[in-house]
Amino acid sequence: MLPWKHGFNESLILNSMGTLGIILIVVAVVVIYVVLAYNGLVTLKNRTEEAWSDIDVQMKRRYDLIPNLVNTVKGYATHEQTAFEKVTEARAKAMSASGVADKGQAENMLTGALKSVFAIAEAYPDLKANQNFLELQQELSDTENKIQASRRFYNGNVRDLNTKIETFPSNIIAGMFAFAKREFFELDESEAAAKQPVAVQF
Repeated sequence: MLPWKHGFNESLILNSMGTLGIILIVVAVVVIYVVLAYNGLVTLKNRTEEAWSDIDVQMKRRYDLIPNLVNTVKGYATHEQTAFEKVTEARAKAMSASGVADKGQAENMLTGALKSVFAIAEAYPDLKANQNFLELQQELSDTENKIQASRRFYNGNVRDLNTKIETFPSNIIAGMFAFAKREFFELDESEAAAKQPVAVQF
Protein backbone atom coordinates (compact mmCIF):
# COMPACT_ATOMS: atom_id res chain seq x y z
CA MET A 1 0.00 0.00 0.00
CA LEU A 2 1.28 3.45 -0.90
CA PRO A 3 2.14 5.72 2.06
CA TRP A 4 -0.33 8.42 0.97
CA LYS A 5 -3.14 5.85 0.68
CA HIS A 6 -2.36 4.56 4.17
CA GLY A 7 -2.53 8.10 5.58
CA PHE A 8 -5.81 8.74 3.71
CA ASN A 9 -7.40 5.60 5.16
CA GLU A 10 -6.34 6.53 8.70
CA SER A 11 -7.78 10.02 8.24
CA LEU A 12 -11.05 8.56 6.92
CA ILE A 13 -11.30 6.19 9.88
CA LEU A 14 -10.61 9.00 12.36
CA ASN A 15 -13.22 11.22 10.71
CA SER A 16 -15.76 8.40 10.79
CA MET A 17 -15.03 7.71 14.46
CA GLY A 18 -15.37 11.40 15.24
CA THR A 19 -18.75 11.60 13.46
CA LEU A 20 -19.94 8.45 15.19
CA GLY A 21 -18.82 9.86 18.54
CA ILE A 22 -20.78 13.05 17.95
CA ILE A 23 -23.87 11.05 16.97
CA LEU A 24 -23.56 8.88 20.07
CA ILE A 25 -23.22 11.97 22.27
CA VAL A 26 -26.31 13.56 20.71
CA VAL A 27 -28.29 10.34 21.11
CA ALA A 28 -27.16 10.03 24.73
CA VAL A 29 -28.21 13.63 25.46
CA VAL A 30 -31.62 13.04 23.86
CA VAL A 31 -32.13 9.81 25.81
CA ILE A 32 -31.14 11.47 29.08
CA TYR A 33 -33.54 14.35 28.41
CA VAL A 34 -36.39 11.97 27.56
CA VAL A 35 -35.79 10.01 30.77
CA LEU A 36 -35.61 13.17 32.91
CA ALA A 37 -38.68 14.73 31.26
CA TYR A 38 -40.67 11.51 31.62
CA ASN A 39 -39.70 11.11 35.27
CA GLY A 40 -40.59 14.75 35.92
CA LEU A 41 -44.04 14.27 34.39
CA VAL A 42 -44.59 11.08 36.40
CA THR A 43 -43.61 12.90 39.60
CA LEU A 44 -46.06 15.74 38.92
CA LYS A 45 -48.80 13.27 37.99
CA ASN A 46 -48.29 11.32 41.21
CA ARG A 47 -48.24 14.50 43.31
CA THR A 48 -51.48 15.64 41.68
CA GLU A 49 -53.16 12.32 42.38
CA GLU A 50 -51.88 12.33 45.96
CA ALA A 51 -53.20 15.86 46.47
CA TRP A 52 -56.61 14.86 45.13
CA SER A 53 -56.64 11.88 47.50
CA ASP A 54 -56.03 14.29 50.40
CA ILE A 55 -59.01 16.39 49.27
CA ASP A 56 -61.15 13.28 48.95
CA VAL A 57 -60.27 12.12 52.47
CA GLN A 58 -61.26 15.48 53.96
CA MET A 59 -64.49 15.64 51.96
CA LYS A 60 -65.45 12.15 53.16
CA ARG A 61 -64.79 13.27 56.73
CA ARG A 62 -67.08 16.20 56.09
CA TYR A 63 -69.80 13.90 54.74
CA ASP A 64 -69.53 11.76 57.88
CA LEU A 65 -69.98 14.77 60.18
CA ILE A 66 -73.05 16.18 58.44
CA PRO A 67 -75.64 13.57 59.60
CA ASN A 68 -74.60 14.15 63.22
CA LEU A 69 -74.94 17.89 62.73
CA VAL A 70 -78.39 17.55 61.16
CA ASN A 71 -79.60 15.24 63.93
CA THR A 72 -78.31 17.61 66.60
CA VAL A 73 -80.04 20.63 65.07
CA LYS A 74 -83.22 18.60 64.48
CA GLY A 75 -83.51 18.06 68.21
CA TYR A 76 -84.04 21.80 68.69
CA ALA A 77 -85.59 22.87 65.37
CA THR A 78 -87.94 20.11 64.31
CA HIS A 79 -89.99 22.38 62.01
CA GLU A 80 -86.95 23.32 59.85
CA GLN A 81 -87.48 20.21 57.73
CA THR A 82 -86.85 21.94 54.38
CA ALA A 83 -83.33 22.98 55.37
CA PHE A 84 -82.52 19.47 56.60
CA GLU A 85 -83.80 17.90 53.38
CA LYS A 86 -81.68 20.26 51.28
CA VAL A 87 -78.55 19.35 53.24
CA THR A 88 -79.28 15.63 52.95
CA GLU A 89 -79.92 15.93 49.21
CA ALA A 90 -76.83 18.06 48.63
CA ARG A 91 -74.70 15.62 50.62
CA ALA A 92 -75.95 12.69 48.52
CA LYS A 93 -75.17 14.56 45.28
CA ALA A 94 -71.70 15.52 46.50
CA MET A 95 -70.91 11.94 47.49
CA SER A 96 -72.00 10.58 44.10
CA ALA A 97 -70.39 13.32 41.98
CA SER A 98 -67.60 12.15 39.69
CA GLY A 99 -64.91 14.27 38.12
CA VAL A 100 -63.23 17.34 39.50
CA ALA A 101 -65.61 19.90 37.95
CA ASP A 102 -68.76 18.03 39.02
CA LYS A 103 -67.31 17.57 42.50
CA GLY A 104 -66.64 21.29 42.78
CA GLN A 105 -70.21 22.19 41.79
CA ALA A 106 -71.67 19.64 44.19
CA GLU A 107 -69.46 20.89 47.03
CA ASN A 108 -70.64 24.45 46.40
CA MET A 109 -74.27 23.32 46.66
CA LEU A 110 -73.53 21.45 49.88
CA THR A 111 -71.78 24.48 51.33
CA GLY A 112 -74.83 26.66 50.70
CA ALA A 113 -77.13 24.11 52.30
CA LEU A 114 -74.86 23.78 55.34
CA LYS A 115 -74.75 27.54 55.80
CA SER A 116 -78.53 27.61 56.15
CA VAL A 117 -78.36 24.96 58.89
CA PHE A 118 -75.81 26.98 60.85
CA ALA A 119 -77.97 30.06 60.39
CA ILE A 120 -80.86 28.23 62.05
CA ALA A 121 -78.79 27.91 65.21
CA GLU A 122 -78.94 31.67 65.69
CA ALA A 123 -82.63 31.39 66.62
CA TYR A 124 -82.06 28.69 69.26
CA PRO A 125 -79.97 29.74 72.28
CA ASP A 126 -80.06 26.24 73.77
CA LEU A 127 -78.73 24.78 70.54
CA LYS A 128 -75.94 27.36 70.39
CA ALA A 129 -74.88 26.26 73.84
CA ASN A 130 -75.09 22.53 73.08
CA GLN A 131 -71.65 20.97 73.50
CA ASN A 132 -72.18 18.41 70.74
CA PHE A 133 -73.22 21.17 68.32
CA LEU A 134 -70.20 23.29 69.21
CA GLU A 135 -67.83 20.35 68.72
CA LEU A 136 -69.38 19.49 65.36
CA GLN A 137 -69.13 23.11 64.27
CA GLN A 138 -65.44 23.17 65.20
CA GLU A 139 -64.74 19.86 63.47
CA LEU A 140 -66.47 21.02 60.30
CA SER A 141 -64.54 24.29 60.38
CA ASP A 142 -61.24 22.41 60.79
CA THR A 143 -62.19 20.08 57.94
CA GLU A 144 -63.02 23.01 55.66
CA ASN A 145 -59.62 24.55 56.39
CA LYS A 146 -57.91 21.28 55.51
CA ILE A 147 -59.91 21.03 52.29
CA GLN A 148 -58.82 24.54 51.34
CA ALA A 149 -55.16 23.76 52.07
CA SER A 150 -55.35 20.50 50.10
CA ARG A 151 -57.10 22.30 47.25
CA ARG A 152 -54.30 24.87 47.00
CA PHE A 153 -51.70 22.08 46.95
CA TYR A 154 -53.66 20.17 44.32
CA ASN A 155 -54.18 23.20 42.06
CA GLY A 156 -50.48 24.08 42.32
CA ASN A 157 -49.50 20.63 41.11
CA VAL A 158 -52.13 20.73 38.36
CA ARG A 159 -50.71 24.05 37.18
CA ASP A 160 -47.16 22.64 37.06
CA LEU A 161 -48.26 19.44 35.32
CA ASN A 162 -50.36 21.26 32.72
CA THR A 163 -47.52 23.70 32.03
CA LYS A 164 -45.14 20.80 31.37
CA ILE A 165 -47.67 19.16 29.07
CA GLU A 166 -48.22 22.38 27.12
CA THR A 167 -44.67 23.73 26.75
CA PHE A 168 -41.96 22.67 24.29
CA PRO A 169 -40.10 20.34 24.31
CA SER A 170 -41.67 18.48 27.25
CA ASN A 171 -45.00 18.50 25.38
CA ILE A 172 -43.46 16.03 22.90
CA ILE A 173 -42.64 13.59 25.69
CA ALA A 174 -46.10 14.12 27.23
CA GLY A 175 -47.70 13.31 23.88
CA MET A 176 -45.54 10.23 23.36
CA PHE A 177 -46.57 8.79 26.74
CA ALA A 178 -50.18 10.05 26.73
CA PHE A 179 -49.96 12.38 29.73
CA ALA A 180 -53.25 14.28 30.02
CA LYS A 181 -53.97 17.71 31.45
CA ARG A 182 -55.88 17.83 34.73
CA GLU A 183 -58.75 20.05 35.82
CA PHE A 184 -58.40 22.64 38.56
CA PHE A 185 -60.59 22.17 41.62
CA GLU A 186 -62.35 25.51 41.52
CA LEU A 187 -64.67 27.07 44.08
CA ASP A 188 -66.40 30.42 43.66
CA GLU A 189 -65.03 33.09 45.97
CA SER A 190 -68.50 33.60 47.41
CA GLU A 191 -68.84 29.87 48.02
CA ALA A 192 -65.41 29.62 49.55
CA ALA A 193 -66.32 32.36 51.99
CA ALA A 194 -69.57 30.59 52.76
CA LYS A 195 -67.66 27.48 53.76
CA GLN A 196 -66.95 29.07 57.10
CA PRO A 197 -69.83 28.19 59.44
CA VAL A 198 -71.88 31.00 60.84
CA ALA A 199 -70.21 32.24 64.01
CA VAL A 200 -72.33 31.42 67.01
CA GLN A 201 -72.69 34.45 69.28
CA PHE A 202 -73.32 34.15 73.00
